[in-house]
Amino acid sequence: MKPDYKNWMPKGMILTGAAATALFLILWIVLGLTGLVSGTAKTVLFVVFLALTLIALCVTVWMLLLYRAFSYNGRRQMSKSIIEGIADHVKLPDGGTGLDVGCGSGALTIACAKRNPNASFIGIDRWGKEYASYNKPLCENNAWAEGVKNVAFRRGDATRLDLADGTFDAVTSNYVYHNIPGDKQAFLLETLRTLKKGGTFAIHDIFSKHRYGDMQSFVEQLKGMGYADVRLIPTDDGTFIRKGEAVWMELKGSALLVGRK
Repeated sequence: MKPDYKNWMPKGMILTGAAATALFLILWIVLGLTGLVSGTAKTVLFVVFLALTLIALCVTVWMLLLYRAFSYNGRRQMSKSIIEGIADHVKLPDGGTGLDVGCGSGALTIACAKRNPNASFIGIDRWGKEYASYNKPLCENNAWAEGVKNVAFRRGDATRLDLADGTFDAVTSNYVYHNIPGDKQAFLLETLRTLKKGGTFAIHDIFSKHRYGDMQSFVEQLKGMGYADVRLIPTDDGTFIRKGEAVWMELKGSALLVGRK
C-alpha cells in the first residue's frame, strides 16, 4: 500500500472549471451563433459568453497546471520537495512532542515524525468541506503506509487551539494561515504560544504583505518577545519554488519562518 497525500489543487475544482467552460461554450453557440436570438441582444450574448468561455478555459488550464506541479506522482513533485524541505528544519529531543497545524493529508506530520523516530508528532486540522477528500482516516492510513507509528491526528481549529501554552518541543505548519480570513500574524502567535521554552518552529506560507502585513516587523516582534534565531527564509527564489512558478502559481511571497523559543 502506498500513501495517498492527495493534491493541493483538488480535482473537483478542475472538473468544476471544465464544466463551466463547457456550459459557457454551449451558451455561446446557442445564443450567439444561432438564430435563436437576434439583433443587439445576439451581439451582446455573443461577446459575453465568448469572454466567459475564454476566462473559464484559462482558469481551468491554470488549475490543471497547478495539479500537475503539486502531484506527488508527477515529474515536478513540488509538494514533496516543500514538505521535505520544511521537515529538514525540525529536530526534536528524544521523548519530545511536535505539533503540525493544518495537517491536511498528514504529509508534513509524517515527514517530521520519520526524521524524529524517538519523538512523537500530533497533526491537527478542521478538514473542512473545501478539501472534502482530506480527513483523519486518510492521515492515519498514510502513516500506516509509511510505517510511521509515532504520530496521532485530531480535529482542531488553527485560530483557537485547544492546547495549553508551552506544550510542544516543535510546531510546524505549511500553507495554512493564508487561507483563513483574519489577522494572520495573530494566528501565528496562537500557534507559537503552544511552543515550549527552547522549542523550535518551522512555518511555511505565502507571507506576502497584502496577506500578512509587515513580516520583517513581526520577526523583530518575536525577537522582542524572547524568541531566538528568528529568520524569514524566502522559498520562492528557487529554494522550494522556482521564480517563474511563484508568479504564475500566485505563490510569490512564499517563505519559511523558523526560529526557537
